[in-house]
Amino acid sequence: MHTSHVAGIVPGMKTSLALLFSWLLAMPAAALAAPPANPVILVSIDGFRPDYLARGVTPNLNRLVAAGARAVAMRPSFPSVTFPNHYTLVTGKRPDHHGIVDNVMNDPAISSERFTMGNAAAVTDRRWWDQAEPVWVTAELNNVRSATMFWPGSEAAIHGVRPTIAPKFDSKLPAAGRVDTLLSWLDQADQQFGFLTLYFDDVDHAGHESGPDAPETTAAVALVDQALGRLLDGLAARQVAANLVIVSDHGMAAVSRERVIRMDALAPQDSYREVASGPYATMDAAPGADAQLAAALLKPQQHMQCWRKQDIPARLAYGGNPRVPDFICLAEPGWSIAFSDKSAARVKGGKHGYDNAAPEMAATFIAAGPAFKPGVVLPVFDNVDVYPLLMRLIGVPALPSDGNITPLLPALAQ
Repeated sequence: MHTSHVAGIVPGMKTSLALLFSWLLAMPAAALAAPPANPVILVSIDGFRPDYLARGVTPNLNRLVAAGARAVAMRPSFPSVTFPNHYTLVTGKRPDHHGIVDNVMNDPAISSERFTMGNAAAVTDRRWWDQAEPVWVTAELNNVRSATMFWPGSEAAIHGVRPTIAPKFDSKLPAAGRVDTLLSWLDQADQQFGFLTLYFDDVDHAGHESGPDAPETTAAVALVDQALGRLLDGLAARQVAANLVIVSDHGMAAVSRERVIRMDALAPQDSYREVASGPYATMDAAPGADAQLAAALLKPQQHMQCWRKQDIPARLAYGGNPRVPDFICLAEPGWSIAFSDKSAARVKGGKHGYDNAAPEMAATFIAAGPAFKPGVVLPVFDNVDVYPLLMRLIGVPALPSDGNITPLLPALAQ
């Protein structure tokens, strides 16, 4: 604001206005950022593999592909599971760097209770999330309002900040209801949102229950596509020219109870403390049992490989965070690791969490809107690169991260 704009102000107001101007000039330039002209809507379709687009049930997604850009595939971060990758997408940091290293974690410095996706006390405790800063926190701090229709981390006051609107996760709210709720936020005359998120879990649930190739999974893909059509129609009716960035967190691989590795048959049960199991298994050594557990695990194994955390291959970018357990064993795609009869009995349908370079774990990326060129096909890139793109779209400087916008620049209209 230029001081000439106050010519003619009555003398009694000059002192107050001078203080106001000095305050404005002292503020960081980013704090005065205006909301983007085109709101950014980040959509996650949990467990959506890129090849699902070829099943003939996604007319709306394929319409967005034609109107914008897509990646041949997007490589998730390791481990290729839900919470770590959702937090990577909005922070640009790999799990080892943002601290959400798994869906299940221990951190004695925070709590004696284990972090799990269903533990409300942990999910809302900012201490688990504060190793990074997600898009919505930086946006809010820079005068860009945000609203999250479910996203891991949005229920916690990360760095003391929450989105303007962030309802508690409700698994029972159907896909169409989630879309309608987001559209209702855009109808609020007193708010102008620059960044919004939308989350669908139908495809992931179907993939786990029935497997990636099952008709039930194809039906879930069709259902989410219909919900996206509802979103597109709602935006058009409101004349909202949004930039849509549609992603998934990981893919899905078919599993079978005939392909299960029993950890309790490989190592003495009193030599470890189980943390997680499935496509990979993590465990801490029991007191005094480190050498015993290492001897059992760190030898050639059929259909899996095990490492101490400090020896995990560098390409997985994992093992440096204190929350990563002492040992990890990674199964071949299609195989599962179980610690007991109970966990072995839960193996069915499909799973994810395998090597993030495995084709079955590939994630989806589609982007369309005023910021994107039509008909662009991008080579494979890492999901950490989505974060700097989101920050550019909302007009707020990105924080340092593991991401690089360069692979996505060919998709941008300018």
